[in-house]
Amino acid sequence: MSWAVGFLLLLSAIRVCRSLAAGDGGGAESEPLLAAGGGERRAAFGEAGFFSRLTFTWMDSLLRLGYSKPLGLGDIPPLDADDAAAEACRKFLGEWHRRRGESHKTSNLVLRVLAECHKKELLLTALYTLLRTLSFAASPVMLYCFVSYSDRQEKERDLGTGAALVAGLLAMKLVESLSQRHWFFGSRRLGMRMRSALMAAVFEKQLRLSSEGRGRHSSGEIANYIAVDAYRLGEFPYWLHLGWSMPVQLVLAIALLFWIVGAGALPALAPVAICGVLNVPFARMLQQYQSRFMQAQDERQRATAEVLHSMKIVKLQSWEDKFRATVQRLRDAEVRWLGETQLKKAYGSALYWVSPTVISAVVLAGTAAVQSAPLDAGVVFTVLATMRVVSEPMRMLPEVMSVMIQVKVSLDRIGKFLTEDEFQDDAVDRAPASDRSCLDVHHGVFSWEPSKGTATLKDINITATHGQKIAVCGPVGAGKSSLLCATLGEIPRMSGSVAVSGSVAYVSQTSWIQSGTVRDNILFGRPMRSSEYERALKCCALDKDMENFPHGDLTEIGQRGLNMSGGQKQRIQLARAVYSDADVYLLDDPFSAVDAHTAATLFNDCVMAALEDKTVILVTHQVEFLSKVDRILVMEKGEITQEGTYEELLQFGTAFEQLVNAHQDSKTTLDSNVSNEGAMVQYQQPRLQQQGSDAEISTGNLPSVQLTQEEERELGGAGLKTYKDYVSVSRGWFLLVLIVLTQCVFVALQYLATYWLAATIQSRRFSVRIVVGVYAVMTTASCLFAYVRSLVAAHFGLKASREFFSGFMDSVFKAPMLFFDSTPTGRIMTRLRRICASWTSTSRLR
Repeated sequence: MSWAVGFLLLLSAIRVCRSLAAGDGGGAESEPLLAAGGGERRAAFGEAGFFSRLTFTWMDSLLRLGYSKPLGLGDIPPLDADDAAAEACRKFLGEWHRRRGESHKTSNLVLRVLAECHKKELLLTALYTLLRTLSFAASPVMLYCFVSYSDRQEKERDLGTGAALVAGLLAMKLVESLSQRHWFFGSRRLGMRMRSALMAAVFEKQLRLSSEGRGRHSSGEIANYIAVDAYRLGEFPYWLHLGWSMPVQLVLAIALLFWIVGAGALPALAPVAICGVLNVPFARMLQQYQSRFMQAQDERQRATAEVLHSMKIVKLQSWEDKFRATVQRLRDAEVRWLGETQLKKAYGSALYWVSPTVISAVVLAGTAAVQSAPLDAGVVFTVLATMRVVSEPMRMLPEVMSVMIQVKVSLDRIGKFLTEDEFQDDAVDRAPASDRSCLDVHHGVFSWEPSKGTATLKDINITATHGQKIAVCGPVGAGKSSLLCATLGEIPRMSGSVAVSGSVAYVSQTSWIQSGTVRDNILFGRPMRSSEYERALKCCALDKDMENFPHGDLTEIGQRGLNMSGGQKQRIQLARAVYSDADVYLLDDPFSAVDAHTAATLFNDCVMAALEDKTVILVTHQVEFLSKVDRILVMEKGEITQEGTYEELLQFGTAFEQLVNAHQDSKTTLDSNVSNEGAMVQYQQPRLQQQGSDAEISTGNLPSVQLTQEEERELGGAGLKTYKDYVSVSRGWFLLVLIVLTQCVFVALQYLATYWLAATIQSRRFSVRIVVGVYAVMTTASCLFAYVRSLVAAHFGLKASREFFSGFMDSVFKAPMLFFDSTPTGRIMTRLRRICASWTSTSRLR
């Protein structure tokens, strides 16, 4: 096997030379992980030398550092350029768009794109896998040679032959070890690239989904694509090479049996064929169960996300028990399909533990029957060693099939998502800012559901010039918000044209706030410009709020702005738009969450003053502001029914006049109700001023620390308490004892069977039939205990999974509202997904 060692070293040398030619350098293995020159951090693997890459000694300095202290993110060396998520995503999306443009076939498109992007890495890891398979399959040959050498008479033993056997064994094990480690490392590294590319591609896709696409994929499902499906595809390279190498290893082992015992190995083909035939229905059954399990998991994730996002309403209405039961019912359905999957895997595990036993017994019996080879120690031990080569494919092939089924399901799910309809790139014609028309919609027809052919907006014609203020009004459901979405290109355009000159700022009717400080929400990634920033705060009436906040504009906003009032969130969103200094402003009822006085301030100071030179399309129900705008659009049932100035529309005496009169009547009623309570307000006002600090209780008693804290991280090992809690919560001490006992009996019977065969095969006290029969009975009994172990372990894991999930959700629903204000929902969902994935993978003993 020395040729294999030389070939492996040659490959590593070629890769290092290519890195040197590309200018990556080839630093010595003693170089630090963090380069001192200029404080620039360099990739440890990219800087490693030939021997360091071959033997993985480039990790030594990081391991020594980790031994001396807990590692932080700053201690980890940066990734190579090819390992970065941005580079992996760029390659994937480039190949994806190229193949989508060349062919309309979407079947297995994700797999074909991944294979094209990483074909070189796949071939290299395949070579490592082949070297490992060949060297591992050659182990029985070396054992046969050693046993044969030891059986010779002392005079017949040649020292040179013995030394050659030792050198050959050393070389073979060296190749096996190095090739296996490089196979593992290369596969995991390639899987990391695939996972990063898919996660980034899913993220970019969900930003471009059409309205129909968003309706078919909830936020919980999209989170599953990233957390579950992308992770499984990241494991795919390892299992792919395992999938083709195990059959190759099985064929080599069978060929080796024929070489050792000749025709006596022929009967062994029957159990091998039977196991292969049984794989087909077993794989189909697993695929069906896995698909249903993923569907149930998506439903539970969707319901959990909706409950967490609406937790304030749930707690205000005391609906915790009802929604807790709903989530638990969905989790029970998920666990039911998980249980079916794990139990079938237990059956498969028992089947493939029995297979090597049956094969070895058939081989020995066949050899004794046809007398194709003497059943001496060399033959028996070589057959048993070959069974070790056979047993690995027999045990791993069911697992490979299970993983491949999961990968197939994940490929289909991600492929379906990535092929969803996107926003039309030509929905809006973009042009640089100019002094001419800033917005022009000509005979536009738009629909949220274009596949049904139902138009949401019909025959829309709008022309807005630079600095013009246009108001859009009408009854609820008339299509006012849809009109702004059509201008943004959010609604698919069926006919007509939309043209926008310059940049656009959009303020939605429902305020959008990200978790962070007030300043972060206003700047939104732009550099700080003090004068413009102060101007945005003042025109949006936020300057006094900043004085009352405990940290001013550095006060942290909770998840979705739950610690802010509706008016504060709306004004922060409006200030963000003002600070962006766009050319066209689309304001969707920005005064709905503030009182009349604040609304008048925002309209005068913000819309009319701060945005004096900007084009503004204002959707509003406050008709008192309509007299100050340049033009008014009246909408009804998705159409612009009237258009003109305030005075022109009043002269028509139609729908617009009715709208104004209805607003005046409601305002008169409101004013009369307020006047009846005026005395009470005047009586209470002096008391608020006298109490001083009590009047500022809404801000004065706020905590002095920031709301959202960094996520806690445990240091060190898990410890025995974690495993004790795992068993205690599920009340599974009896099941754990049963698992340990069955495992001990299984190992003992395996050992006794091997000992019995080695001790009696050359003894004349027992016939070959008795020796093989006892061996078969003992090994079959051991496999039955292995099946019981797997079955009990599956029940134990499922029970623990139910109890832990139930306890987790109890803690979540019983948590105070401050917990949800200070903890991002994504953090809770991520923790829950990771825990559920961990329970799923450990719910049976491997």
